Amino acid sequence: MNNNFLNQNAFPGTPLYTGGNAVPNQDSANNYQSVVPDTEFEQSYIENILRLNRGKQVEIYASYPDSTEWRDRIFKGIIEQSGRDHVILSDPTTGNWFLILMIYINFIKFDERIISSEQFYPNN
Repeated sequence: MNNNFLNQNAFPGTPLYTGGNAVPNQDSANNYQSVVPDTEFEQSYIENILRLNRGKQVEIYASYPDSTEWRDRIFKGIIEQSGRDHVILSDPTTGNWFLILMIYINFIKFDERIISSEQFYPNN
């Protein structure tokens, strides 16, 4: 058993919080800057990829295991916003807006190229 790993205060890769600001928890991340406006550096978190693709049409496949009525759902819409734990879609065909928690998302389907940034991957 790796006792050094178990004795660490934070799980590797988990941001540390000081004064409400996320601080990367990896030595290799110290000199990187995010291309995502108004955010601290983070690695390839889905929220940053969604922010870079704001305005694109997507299908979000989500599962709600405790619901019989909403077991598996597909949400179609335009990415409006995303945060650490959620994504907001608007559906221009129905006028509906959806706030979907990341914990329920299985995957997201894009019909066009996904924009990402190599700066999210510090080991490249």
